[in-house]
Amino acid sequence: MNAGGERDGSSVPDDVWEQFLRDSVAGVADAPKEPSARARVVADRLRDEPRAAEGWRTYTPPRPRRTKGWYVVGLLAAVALLVVAVLDPWQMIGTSDGNGASGAPLAQEAERPTQAPPVEPARRPTLAEPFKGSPAARWADGTAGITVPAARATGWMSKAQVEQALRQTRDFLVASNLNPAVLGGERPTKAIALINPHQRDVKDYLAAAFRTPSEENDPLLLFSRFESSRARLVGDVVKTRGRITYREGERGALQVTTDVTYVYPVAPAGGGDEVVRTIVRREVVLNWDDPSKIITERGTFSLVSYKVDMTNGGCDNNTGYFTPEFGTNGTGTGATDGETVDPYDRSTAIFEGRDTGGDGCRTATRS
Repeated sequence: MNAGGERDGSSVPDDVWEQFLRDSVAGVADAPKEPSARARVVADRLRDEPRAAEGWRTYTPPRPRRTKGWYVVGLLAAVALLVVAVLDPWQMIGTSDGNGASGAPLAQEAERPTQAPPVEPARRPTLAEPFKGSPAARWADGTAGITVPAARATGWMSKAQVEQALRQTRDFLVASNLNPAVLGGERPTKAIALINPHQRDVKDYLAAAFRTPSEENDPLLLFSRFESSRARLVGDVVKTRGRITYREGERGALQVTTDVTYVYPVAPAGGGDEVVRTIVRREVVLNWDDPSKIITERGTFSLVSYKVDMTNGGCDNNTGYFTPEFGTNGTGTGATDGETVDPYDRSTAIFEGRDTGGDGCRTATRS
């Protein structure tokens, strides 16, 4: 090659040589570039600074996401009952047995349903038949209505460990929403014992929720409780419908999602034969963490998020207890914002397609 950059007896093909000359002038787009003097100074300073390494078992789970919605049963419930009375004057739709159940009992919920259950005939609940006129009459009782999937090795857990975690997750649901003492207003000690005590935000929330309940620190976000001086459960049966699912979460955790609707028939604490229903749907996501990666205690889980949809439990209620309305046939009295919801519709996720940022109560179409 001569001083002018031309070839002199080279065996390199002409097109390759021409490309070389062009790249020499324009530069190659993805070629390594020398860092500027400022970049080198910053890089040297960052390299020389001591780095706070994340040690063994030093990661604390983040604060869980929380969402809630309150609903009262209003005019649409009466309209629905009127439609049924007109279209079915003989009340032949969903013929009921002696226990108020319309049709055969439903099988367990294996997956999300595609639509809401059909409207039941207009029948008022009684002390003897507290679920009369409700789709819940065909639901299972207590834990029988919560579908638990088969276990398989997932994340850091073996099949046997997953099976135990699923069983303990169901135990949490029982201790939070089905335990008679807790439903009567007592502190859910057994449920709290299953929550990772190293989640500081959750620990602070639980302490405040039972000491001075408020909108921000409301025990009803996680636990079902009635004030015994105001309401009493009718019978010893709570109807449930829902399922537990799981997958591998962050850092190899077993992430479990529970989506369950609970139907509580209640009557005034002072006596009387009026029966209303409080309907609560909860979606709780939790992690069974690998103790070699997460600060936790054996046999406890970390809360990831929790949502609650509640009907006839008190509008804008910050007492720490459900406060169902009596004397109005369970229709509630709070002002609503016009949005409606069917508390028995499990075909969509909680709050899916709805604005949860507004204040006040929405209207439930039935109870």
